Amino acid sequence: MVAQLLGLAFLFLPTSLVTFTTNAVQINHNGEVVYQDTSVYGVVGKAVILECGTVVPDMYIWSFTKPGTEAIKAVVYDLGQGPRMQKLAETLGQLTVISNSAGVSIEKLPLAAQGLFTCQAFYDIEQEPKVYYYYVHLTVRVPVSKPYLLMSDASPVEGSTMWMRCNLENGTGPIQYVWQHETRSGNISTFAQGNTNLINVTDVNRNHTGWYRCVASNAVNSESSNRLWLDTIFGPDIPQIDVTPYSMTERGYSALERETVSLLCQAQSNPASQYVWFYNNSQVYTGPQFTITKILRMHTGDYACLAQNTYLNTRSKKTISLTVYYPPDGSPSCSVQPALNHTSLRLSCSWPGGFPSASLHWTGELERVGQDEVDTGQQTNPLTNTAILLPSEGLTSNNSLFTCIGSHLALKQSTECSSRAYVPPAEPVCSAYVTNNQQYLMLSCSWDGGAPKALVWWEGPGGQGKGGEENSNILILRYGTARSGNPYTCHAKHPLLVQTKTCKLTLEAPVLLTQRRIVSVYEGSDVQLTCNLRANYLPVSEIIWFNNQGLDIQDTSKYTLLRTSAWANLTVRDTDETQDSGEYRCTTSNAVGGTEINVTLVVKKYPMPPNVTLIKVLYNSRHRNEVELEWQVHSEEQVGWTGFILEHRWLSERPGRRGSSNDSKEETEEKIGPPVWYYNTIQDPEARSHTVGRLTPTITYQFRITPVNHRTIGHPSAAKTPAEPRYNMYPAVIGAAIGGMLFAAILTVLLLVYIIRNRNNNPRLHDMLFGLQHSQSRENINFPEDEVVGGSEGGIEEIGGSSSPGPTMALPRAASPLTTSPMSATPTTSQAPPTGDDSEPVSVTITVKATGS
Repeated sequence: MVAQLLGLAFLFLPTSLVTFTTNAVQINHNGEVVYQDTSVYGVVGKAVILECGTVVPDMYIWSFTKPGTEAIKAVVYDLGQGPRMQKLAETLGQLTVISNSAGVSIEKLPLAAQGLFTCQAFYDIEQEPKVYYYYVHLTVRVPVSKPYLLMSDASPVEGSTMWMRCNLENGTGPIQYVWQHETRSGNISTFAQGNTNLINVTDVNRNHTGWYRCVASNAVNSESSNRLWLDTIFGPDIPQIDVTPYSMTERGYSALERETVSLLCQAQSNPASQYVWFYNNSQVYTGPQFTITKILRMHTGDYACLAQNTYLNTRSKKTISLTVYYPPDGSPSCSVQPALNHTSLRLSCSWPGGFPSASLHWTGELERVGQDEVDTGQQTNPLTNTAILLPSEGLTSNNSLFTCIGSHLALKQSTECSSRAYVPPAEPVCSAYVTNNQQYLMLSCSWDGGAPKALVWWEGPGGQGKGGEENSNILILRYGTARSGNPYTCHAKHPLLVQTKTCKLTLEAPVLLTQRRIVSVYEGSDVQLTCNLRANYLPVSEIIWFNNQGLDIQDTSKYTLLRTSAWANLTVRDTDETQDSGEYRCTTSNAVGGTEINVTLVVKKYPMPPNVTLIKVLYNSRHRNEVELEWQVHSEEQVGWTGFILEHRWLSERPGRRGSSNDSKEETEEKIGPPVWYYNTIQDPEARSHTVGRLTPTITYQFRITPVNHRTIGHPSAAKTPAEPRYNMYPAVIGAAIGGMLFAAILTVLLLVYIIRNRNNNPRLHDMLFGLQHSQSRENINFPEDEVVGGSEGGIEEIGGSSSPGPTMALPRAASPLTTSPMSATPTTSQAPPTGDDSEPVSVTITVKATGS
């Protein structure tokens, strides 16, 4: 089946390129093949992915057809045993098969990869096969390279023709060209664009001067050339002469006598023109600017400027006429002044000097005022000075403008001055402040602005007041004499207003506020106490803090003050319960009175840390150089402790200061000093164990632990001495003891047997161990091999009479020395031994059986 499918695929491939190149048809169950046609664009040197369906086929074959040919050559295939790359793939870039897919990825795409890629995919080959043909038309584009600009003439003459060309090394078409022009001021504009790299510029003019660049772009990228400077040669134009100061008359330019007159000649030209000045056809100066200092009437005449372009050998010329006059100095002077106690306006205008004399007259708002309201009797010399008196009843509009016009032959236009009469834009403003030495209270009233200035005066309670002054007025009162609650009124009058304006000051004592009246903190913390002033009219003296001892607070290491004119904040550092708790007072005052506010500071101690008990103090090895400690906190609910202090001390004699071994503890402490506790801080409050190392094995130590928090040290635990490890020596000691007991018992039994059997040879040793009996007693104990006399076999006889004060000892009798019976503590009555010195010696045989418990 696979071979048949592959044969179908390879046989069908040549015809598919010709017959099916645009449409896609899926293989159906009738055995038809599916064709899909797609286009992919890539860029030289970049990466591109060619897809072969969305589902991984059972088998696939990738082939490549070069443009202009019909040959189909395999690139890579997978017949179910993994992809096989062909030699052709090496010429198409770094081609790899994408994992879990039939698609391929081409890195570093070459131009040779452009063409038709065909993927033949086979699905369900074991059941009902399906065949797909995927045609991928890959177009490889080349980005445009950086263009460079060429000009036929970089310095053309105005009116000539030139061309510009934008050259490229590489780039896939179609390519668009954009031509940009940048002026001297930096403005960039596009003056041409299209698909050609050559433009012609006809009738070049000076506006073409500037930087030029071309921008080439295709579907891949866009690149801009370096800019080139185009310098247009032209000129000179007809010169333009500027006269400073500028003044024109019907005869030409005019100038004021004894002033400096500057004649500036400018003619557009590239390269720049050279200038020559002529006075009445005589050359007087070379250069663009001709300056005459302290010009006189004799300098009146014709002045000509000649401009030359030495590159083009062209020239142009212009002549002006200059007349010297002597006008009055400056310009007319105008003013608007109050009159008749600020109920009228006086307009004044003057312009003295000059030849001929200047002419003056008023215009503007006077045209609206009726003639019956103008006091013409106030007018003076109309040529040099003029004044007009206007009552305020006739001036109903605010911001009235009055203009005085002055004319002179030396001036082309009339010179004028203006004065504006207007009411101050805002309302009168009242304020109060205290002098630095707190001797005086100053009430200020001002009505700034306006023309002419307003009249301001004070009226206060009890006859306290001050007469009128222009624009502002200050009423000075001695400190403490101000009337609280009674208003001080400021009156302001302007000539344009019939009614007066007022502002009032009501003086009040200051009011202090604080965020919290009672502040509570833990000791050792920094705390800030606030005190701010509620807004009022009258300024206050400096806000002062007093501590809980009633002392004035200044900036120290204990206290920090931050203050402005409206608030003062006190910071108490490193608070202490006994030293800093109490009432703190913030106080201030002004010219009317004083006030204060109390803030209570409560400094609390940190809670006592919970008790701690050492539950384990144990050497962790027989070397005795490390001790493991564990402890228990009694009240885990209590929080606030910050760690523990672990202490240790020596109980044995320290090296180098040893006392006698017979000394008592008190004598030893007297010689080497009392034990000293050495401490180590554990900063982790969650710690419950610790290992102490680097201990001296020959020294006995004691340990204890104490909980601590930020400021409080708890009670130390009971001191404990480290214990030896229980799991190391006890089994060995017990085993050695049992072994020793067994060995000693065996030796003892052997020794007793030897003594008993050799009783006659060593009677003294026998008597020393068993003791001598009463001289009259007799033991009827025969050898084992004899008949038993006076008792049954295996019986027991009592040694010694019942009246003997010493203990009795029961000895077993045995028929054979190899049999033993346990010892019994039950005594039996025996026959009394005969008395007398002639008693027969008795032979004793003792057999003992030792049993181990």
